Amino acid sequence: MTGITGRVREAFRGDQRVDADALIARLDAVRRFLTAVDGLLPDAELVPAHTLVERAGTRLALSRDHTVVALAGATGSGKSSLFNALAQLELSPVGVRRPTTGVTHACVWGALEGANRLLDWIGVLPRHRFVRESALDADDETALHGLILLDLPDFDSVQRSHRLEVDRLLGLVDQVVWVVDPQKYADRVIHDSYLREFHRHRDVTLVVLNQSDRLPPAELPRVLDDLRRLLDTDGLTDVPLLSTTATDPAGMVGLRSALERTVAERQAALRRLAGDVDTVVVGLDELVGSARPAGGPDDSAVNGLNRALAGAAGVPTVTASVEQAYRHRAGAATGWPVVRGWRRLRPDPLRRLHLPGPTGDQADPAESLVAATSVPDPTAAQRSALGLAIRAVADRAAADLPAAWPGAVTSAARSRLGDLPDALDRTIAGTDLGLGRRPVWWRVVGGVQWLVTLAAVIGLGWLVLGYALRALGLPALDNPMVGQVPLPTVLLLGGLLAGLLVAALTRPVVRWAARRARYRAEQRLTAKVARVGEEYVLTPVRIVLGSYAQARDALRDAARR
Repeated sequence: MTGITGRVREAFRGDQRVDADALIARLDAVRRFLTAVDGLLPDAELVPAHTLVERAGTRLALSRDHTVVALAGATGSGKSSLFNALAQLELSPVGVRRPTTGVTHACVWGALEGANRLLDWIGVLPRHRFVRESALDADDETALHGLILLDLPDFDSVQRSHRLEVDRLLGLVDQVVWVVDPQKYADRVIHDSYLREFHRHRDVTLVVLNQSDRLPPAELPRVLDDLRRLLDTDGLTDVPLLSTTATDPAGMVGLRSALERTVAERQAALRRLAGDVDTVVVGLDELVGSARPAGGPDDSAVNGLNRALAGAAGVPTVTASVEQAYRHRAGAATGWPVVRGWRRLRPDPLRRLHLPGPTGDQADPAESLVAATSVPDPTAAQRSALGLAIRAVADRAAADLPAAWPGAVTSAARSRLGDLPDALDRTIAGTDLGLGRRPVWWRVVGGVQWLVTLAAVIGLGWLVLGYALRALGLPALDNPMVGQVPLPTVLLLGGLLAGLLVAALTRPVVRWAARRARYRAEQRLTAKVARVGEEYVLTPVRIVLGSYAQARDALRDAARR
């Protein structure tokens, strides 16, 4: 055996004491395991563990001063006669008609009041409860005070309800005495369906070969040896094997001594529950194994998820609009003043997406009630890429986990898939794209453009005034000369040429700055989108991985003795 199963020792505990505090700690570990895997693993796989926690808590709370021992066997094995012989009273009906025992009878050594709550929980009807107290016994029965002996229905009864009742009670009692007879001791039903299933409870299991008086004295050792061989095959090595006969008090001495020892030790209930924990731990081991999972998916899977989220969120579309918007706004701020008004009439590219407009403000809040942005919905290819990226994250994260967990990891990764579109849209709408402030150089270039434009306008007005005066026959203006060219002409032509030159020099700078703005916006959007992926995909996956680690550690603690 490997993993946790390998740490569950299979040694016989009949001579070992079970510490009650250690047992409670193991049960608490099973409870922690169930809390960790709640909602992650199939409920059908966890039924035994839930049953154990509930049953163990109730059993320990009811009474630790009583020991519940059940006599179990097939029809004709003589267990009812054995029950009556131990009680020295005719309590359970004995007969030859099948089934002989139809209901469970209980005999209590000591006061019945102290055992009633335990018998109520076990399900023995009050009219089938008896007290083994008599003034004539003196102190003969003191050694058995605290014993609750049950005579179970026949497990091979023709009535199915009897077998179901036996199976129920076998899960509740502290110790089982299996009663077999010389004729049917090798019957496959008792070995395959019962004894073999009790190999982890062999420290609270006792087997008696009843009706041994029907065998010739020379045959008894041979039959006992053969029965021992069968028990060893069933995994019940070291389980006590006795021969009994209800017709001779001497034939009951060994069984009675074994019961007295069990009652005196007050360990049967603890040993039974410890065996139940062993059984549950072994059953749960396949669900957790011993692998230590990674803290989450690897970087390549996360990067693939971020790229897919960016594509589904429309980041390429937004960043392209950022570059266009930068050019648009830069042109409106640094262009020739004469055509700036015309440029402003063109809609800002980001406004078309309901993203921060020319002043850095968000879109109209009334519009955001319908949708945060007007970024185009993801294409079928983008949705498919996102689905594959999420699946890759789950597969990488669950690569080393047992078979029961990859499905839980995948479900966690996809658990908030329906919320992703709105979350991505809100993230895009709430991201500062870096266009809220006007760069200083825009103002400088814009001021230069206004100056050269003003010079051109002054030159043009000066020339027009001169032509008007000459046309009216008035004295012409005395135009200063710049070299051989009149100053008004220099102002007009110089202003126009300077404006064109500034625009020509500014255009490549604007393109370069627009690409930089796009790159910065892409970084910001990618970082924000990655946070959405962390919250909506990676965090649920890490929660499941954390639950797996908690479950594995809890089961490891439950396996310790």
